[in-house]
Amino acid sequence: MATYKKRGYKPKNKNEEQQVDNMDSTTAEVFNTLDETASKSEQWIEKNSKVLFSALVSIVVIFLAFLGYNKYITEPNELEASNELAFPRKYFDEAATAGSGIDSLLNLGLEGADGRYGFLDIAESFSGTDAGNLANYYAGVSYLQLKDYENAIAYLSKFDSDDEMLGPVSLGAIGDAFSDIDQQKDALEYYEKAANKRNNEFTTPLFLYKAGQTAMLLEDYSKAEELFTKIKKSYSKSDQGKDVEKFINAAKYAKN
Repeated sequence: MATYKKRGYKPKNKNEEQQVDNMDSTTAEVFNTLDETASKSEQWIEKNSKVLFSALVSIVVIFLAFLGYNKYITEPNELEASNELAFPRKYFDEAATAGSGIDSLLNLGLEGADGRYGFLDIAESFSGTDAGNLANYYAGVSYLQLKDYENAIAYLSKFDSDDEMLGPVSLGAIGDAFSDIDQQKDALEYYEKAANKRNNEFTTPLFLYKAGQTAMLLEDYSKAEELFTKIKKSYSKSDQGKDVEKFINAAKYAKN
């Protein structure tokens, strides 16, 4: 059994004396090992001090550059782009309520006027900003209303958002564009994407309904029944849910 070495302790016999000597030897070996390890670590640090210092400086420089880029480039660009976006949005908003001359207003929003940027300029010049991203959305919707479906799809496809409304609506607008050029399979794909983008009581049943109607056009009646049934089960109180039973029955009847 090991003997605990108290201060002032004297071995009672040779056996205990041997145990004490072994403990002293083991302790000495441990401290020698620690000293050697510490010495090697110090030597390694000393040997590689220039490399370590350079790495530390590089990290600090990168961090400061990141902060500087955000403060002096990103933030000013965001502010400038946001200010520029207000000008074409005025024409876009007017077009939404105008009784006539809508195309002219939409084109002014797209191209700009009086030396001011339109959506197209902002999307290109401020592509890395939130306002530049949003300009793609406005440009795509403007082209959709102008029946320029190719450009509508191109600009809406550049727009990316997880916003509760804009995310699904932008995908649904791509579906509308494909539907208007009679590419119904593509339209169905984007309507389903729009329905699944966010789960809410407005966009989800709306695009499930559009997807169901498109599936009917494609004579994919099982898919149509599935989509209409989702509305019935989860969104029965929505506008689309009020009469959805008749569409479910129409899909079932068409299958037989």
